[in-house]
Amino acid sequence: MAQHDHPCTDPHHHVDDAEGFIAAVERACSERGLRLTPIRAHVLGLIAAAAKPLKAYDLLDMVREGDGPGAAAPPTVYRALDFLLANGFIHKLQSVNAFVACHHPSTAQHSVPFLICDRCHSAVELEDEAVVASLDERARALGFVPQAQTLEVHGLCAQCAGAAAAH
Repeated sequence: MAQHDHPCTDPHHHVDDAEGFIAAVERACSERGLRLTPIRAHVLGLIAAAAKPLKAYDLLDMVREGDGPGAAAPPTVYRALDFLLANGFIHKLQSVNAFVACHHPSTAQHSVPFLICDRCHSAVELEDEAVVASLDERARALGFVPQAQTLEVHGLCAQCAGAAAAH
């Protein structure tokens, strides 16, 4: 996982505008010899512009309602999601079956814990190498060979917890 000189705990820290995010992914694709097709860019833009994780069905509805790429062929949305996931440009939140943009599209695919608010449904990509390394180390100590990690912590974000405490 790439090192950064800032903590990645602000959900809007990196994915603050869909166009800028798509441009960063286009650069990463160019560097890696990948092709960001119009449907892939469209799906990525919808995910990046969302204020919360998007479920596949909601994403399909958004694509169908528009006149952009993929509107006539919904299965291409799933292929776009597969490409974006496989190349680390988005993450899938398994517990809520939804997708979020990766805060670091230029880095290689990586595991990160997520903090998911059960009230407002925000998801914070918590970049913490120590947590990821600790899980990997513990698994290997038990003879387990980890291939992927999905760590999702559910609760209330600071804003929702503050609102709950005020009532």
